[in-house]
Amino acid sequence: MILYNVTINVEQSVEAEWLRWMQTEHVLDVLNTKMFTTARIFRLLNVEQSEGTTTYAVQYFAKDRADYERYQQEFAPRLQQESQQRYGTKTVSFRTLMEEV
Repeated sequence: MILYNVTINVEQSVEAEWLRWMQTEHVLDVLNTKMFTTARIFRLLNVEQSEGTTTYAVQYFAKDRADYERYQQEFAPRLQQESQQRYGTKTVSFRTLMEEV
């Protein structure tokens, strides 16, 4: 199993709207690609937050690396661009890829 983790620092001025969008639209759009089997959203609790921000981890689970790679090639650019257009510099994210052992 592959875990694609997106850690996102969100300005509190857009946090409620961003979280609603993630829960009702964006994560569903990612899952609708059929490249991931499930997804979860977590709020990080034990990290130093920059003033006025909250950090989240959005985790997407894929059955194998091939599905993740296909997602990156065929779907990620459009979905990431949509997020960038909506929130610009009010969110900052970084991505990690993990393999279950």
